[in-house]
Formats: sequence, C-alpha cells, structure tokens
Amino acid sequence: MKGMKGMRGVGRGAGSGVAAGAGGAARAGVGVRVVRRVSASRGFARVAPHVIPALDRGVHRLTRGRRMLSTAMLPGLVLTSTGARSGLPRRTPLACMPEDGAGGGAGAARSWILVGSNFGRPGHPAWTHNLLAQPRVTISWRGTDVTVTAVLLEGEERAAVWAAALAFWPPYAAYQRRISREIRLFRLTEWPSGR
Repeated sequence: MKGMKGMRGVGRGAGSGVAAGAGGAARAGVGVRVVRRVSASRGFARVAPHVIPALDRGVHRLTRGRRMLSTAMLPGLVLTSTGARSGLPRRTPLACMPEDGAGGGAGAARSWILVGSNFGRPGHPAWTHNLLAQPRVTISWRGTDVTVTAVLLEGEERAAVWAAALAFWPPYAAYQRRISREIRLFRLTEWPSGR
C-alpha cells in the first residue's frame, strides 16, 4: 500500500526484508481494520476460498495480468505450478509479501513470501504440495511472468518470516490459532536469467 516502507533485517540477512505492504496495525485505517477483522472470521474462511480466487482469476485475465481484485488490500501474484498428482499446470491467485532485494547487494534477486494459510482451514492448500513436489515454478507479478524457485522455510528463518507475516497481515494469527497444523511459508526467489 502507499507510503509504507520495507522492514529491514527480516529473512535472509542484512539488506533483505519483507515489504510491509499491509502491515502496521497502528497505521491501519478504519477500513483496513474492518477488513482484517472480517478476514479473520470463520464465516470468511468458509466463503472466501470459493469466491476470491475466481474473482482474482477473472480480473487478472481482463487486465492482462496487471491486477487482481484482492490486491486492493494485499500484494498478489498468480502462481503457475505443476499439479503434484495430476502433472497438469495449476494457476492459483495468492496474496504475497514481496521482499526487498533478498540476498542483499547490487543485482540481488527479487523474492516473495507465500503463506499457506488456507484461510485457517485444516488441510494444507494444494499449491503447497505442488511446490514441495516441483519447486521451480512461474509467477505472474504485475503483468510480468517470472520464473522462480520455491523453498519451504523452517526453523529460525521461518520464525523470523512468520513474525513479519503477522505484522504484514494480522489475520494470519487467527488462522493459525484455529488449526493444529503449522502454516507453511515459502520463499520464491527469481530464477537468474540464462540458466
């Protein structure tokens, strides 16, 4: 969102950080707080998985990949992965947390964090199984297709990114409280050109 700065020191070392596109509870306006409250509800978790992805796919198609409906609140991308069971391409619109130059330094790779919250429902979302089976995937980011490699975050790295995710979008905490599984976090890192 406008006027928000990236958080430094989150993730993989100095110079990297998750962009705080929707974070900062103290800075959030009334509209954002209401949307967060609704997003954390069980009713939203029952309806949203059936409505939001369909709307996002339609808007993404109409705008030639430049927009999705849900990006009014959170940054988003469309993940194209290979089905772990079917082997077929699967296109999934997802909220994401863009990172500031992961790895630090000039020419640092772009990267994005994906949160497998599944709106606080019990099972891991299908796209997370696809990333575990085939980590090299494509995303549509702001109208551009980008080849990325997905890595499941674990341990201290996951803990640091999870803290950033909660600051970025507080409803993730409500999703985690409702389920016994640990929500999967993935870092998608741009695949260097020429490989």
